[in-house]
Amino acid sequence: MLLIFISKIIRNRLKEFELKMPKMGESITEGTIINWLISEGDTFEEGDIILEVATDKVDNEVPAPASGTLVKTLFQAKDIVPVGEVMAILEVSEEKKLNPNSNSNKETKAVSSSAVENKAKQKNLKASNSSSTSFSTSNANTFFSPLIISIAKEQHISFEELARIPATGNEGRLRKSDLFQYIEDGRPFKFAQPITQDPTAYRIPQLTFEKGKGKIVEMDRMRQMIADHMVYSKHTSPHVTAYVEADLTNMVNWRNANKKAFQEKYDERLTFTPLFVEAVAKAVKDFPNINASVDGTNIIVKEDINIGMATALPSGNLIVPVVKNADTKDLKTIASDVNELAGKARENKLSGDDIKGSTFTISNVGTFGSVMGTPIINQPEVAILALGIIKKRPEVITTEKGDEIAIRSMMYLSLSFDHRVVDGFLGGSFVRRVADYFEQFDINRKI
Repeated sequence: MLLIFISKIIRNRLKEFELKMPKMGESITEGTIINWLISEGDTFEEGDIILEVATDKVDNEVPAPASGTLVKTLFQAKDIVPVGEVMAILEVSEEKKLNPNSNSNKETKAVSSSAVENKAKQKNLKASNSSSTSFSTSNANTFFSPLIISIAKEQHISFEELARIPATGNEGRLRKSDLFQYIEDGRPFKFAQPITQDPTAYRIPQLTFEKGKGKIVEMDRMRQMIADHMVYSKHTSPHVTAYVEADLTNMVNWRNANKKAFQEKYDERLTFTPLFVEAVAKAVKDFPNINASVDGTNIIVKEDINIGMATALPSGNLIVPVVKNADTKDLKTIASDVNELAGKARENKLSGDDIKGSTFTISNVGTFGSVMGTPIINQPEVAILALGIIKKRPEVITTEKGDEIAIRSMMYLSLSFDHRVVDGFLGGSFVRRVADYFEQFDINRKI
């Protein structure tokens, strides 16, 4: 009787808790379970890592909200789970009250709402495919089994694309073998366009290419996500690139003369990146419409100026950590942020918050020795700036004595912008303003 009584007390002090897929960054709607570190029936302490989750750029650890037991897992490793979806059932101690008004729970509620909206959009999309005749479909039946949908989500295949895949199943049903064969064929309908009534309208031809033979290297998860993101950006935004040339001699000379003193005073390395971020943030303040994103027919001009900086990872992949509110920070603080983010990137320790919220991105292609670049816009932003190599060469300059030839440190800047919302005047004026800030750098500036 005593054991039964104790057992009832223990059960009464435990409560069931739904462990949901957390929100790990702006515009991120799903995560992939890498592996469970706690098995069903195992106990854990508050703060123990229960599982690891991957998004398109960063791997994250999900900690236990309180001490307890893992009752049941609802998804397995490699499953893709929408943000806000319940991943597991926990039994946690009542001693650790889970405040429903806490920020984390508010975020979870918001995420749950977002996940529901995403599901609704998917259902509406599927329904529209079933009734609309605006798309050319190969299989008449647009019902897809849960297995087909799961594979399609894993491969980032839309319902419109599924509807075009030749089906061999009963009553025109799409089979798993059909889908795998389609993927093996290189997804020929990936960018198929809606059919219009205009017979002269351009349609992407369905071509078959010889892939050739050689060593097969499977893309890692991040490379697949980068590939999808880049293709999506080019498919979504009409890219236009504007170029200017800037004389960085004053900036280069000042930096070379002060980098040692800067490090001694602030214990921070002074690279060119903080100087670039500072100047770009000033130019963004001058032209706020470049600091925007597109939502249907609406343009969202962002209040914060958060500068993303494309950074190479040890794997060779690129990631974009973000200097938040760059326009409000002095050079010392920007240098500290840049050094910290670059260090985290080298050590694969960037968190979801480190890569969240970028409103404008710079890519220093000069680091790789490139003279200039034509960068692809980091969606959902509307512009990205590439900075080429700083190269000394003879230039004609005007002095008190007249025109003279001098050795100057020159750089090409190239701005890719979304021509849906940024016209040539804005794009050209902005990149010229950045170059002006580079050229007008105060050689007598104090650190």
